[in-house]
Amino acid sequence: QVQLVESGGGLVQPGGSLRLSCTPSGFTFDGRYIKWFRHPPGKGPEWVSTIGPDGSRIEYADYVKGRFTASRDNSKNTVFLQMNSLKAEDTAVYYCYVPSMRKRGQGTQVTVSS
Repeated sequence: QVQLVESGGGLVQPGGSLRLSCTPSGFTFDGRYIKWFRHPPGKGPEWVSTIGPDGSRIEYADYVKGRFTASRDNSKNTVFLQMNSLKAEDTAVYYCYVPSMRKRGQGTQVTVSS
């Protein structure tokens, strides 16, 4: 079964950090671009980051630049999103998306609140 599974979300105070992971089953991330999106409550989906196949090309949305870091470990078939200096407005369901597969995961909830 082809699917993506995200993990690492949770409740964190403003200024805190979380690291999200995304792992596929039924296929591999080899040679594929991976995107992170988020879906804040009451809003539409927002693009967060894109990471290229070897991790050398990474792009970020302006609202997370300098705070979030995307990375990947191809040996473990996993991509990561390190989120630092979290703000209340970062509260959302975060999910990974593989354009070449047109597949996204169910997402993991990130809540930033004191």
